[in-house]
Amino acid sequence: MNQNYVGYGARASAIRAGADSRERFLVRTYNHLFGAIALFAAIEVALFKTGAALVIARAMIGTSWLLVLGGFMLVSWLASRAAHTSMSKPVQYAALLGYVLAQAIIFVPLLFIADRVAPGAIQSAGLATMAGFAGLTAIAFVTRKDFSFLGALLRWGGICALVLIAAGALFGFQLGTFFSVAMVAFAGAAILYDTSNILHHFPEDRYVGAALELFASVAMLFWYILRLFTSSRD
Repeated sequence: MNQNYVGYGARASAIRAGADSRERFLVRTYNHLFGAIALFAAIEVALFKTGAALVIARAMIGTSWLLVLGGFMLVSWLASRAAHTSMSKPVQYAALLGYVLAQAIIFVPLLFIADRVAPGAIQSAGLATMAGFAGLTAIAFVTRKDFSFLGALLRWGGICALVLIAAGALFGFQLGTFFSVAMVAFAGAAILYDTSNILHHFPEDRYVGAALELFASVAMLFWYILRLFTSSRD
């Protein structure tokens, strides 16, 4: 048999094996993402059904937003680090679970207000978020473009956003509609960036960490779309 043909066959098998491995990674990542979204929704339903949401909302509204934000950022950093660096799968899952729980708690005041001043806004914002996520995911998958160049812009934009949020909490001014619109665009860019990394760069054993990154971006998109829907009906 021709040795070149044998070599070609081996290379083709390796390419197919690599493609199959990446496909399994993508399926696992998105299964974990949808599981995290379902868990987030279930936690919120439980909090509101039991009345715990009212207690949490009152406590958080009466607390400095800087303390709340600082605590959330610490939890986010610890969860992301554990999901990306730990070799233990239980630790990675615990990180994802802890992050989803932290997101569910920090969302309570916004959901509580939206439920009272803008009936239907939560459902509308959820649908808009899913549509936006689906569209951005399709762009990344269809074009196969590497959006890693967005990383520096996202880091810079994230720092600017945090400074504005901290300044608003310290000096008592409201971050209005234009800020929410800008953050919706920021979250959309983050979804493109995360999806591109998952397609091209993420290690294939880190599907839990990949799902955490995507969930964080989807949650941010939902947060600012809900803010827009709530403020427009206030």
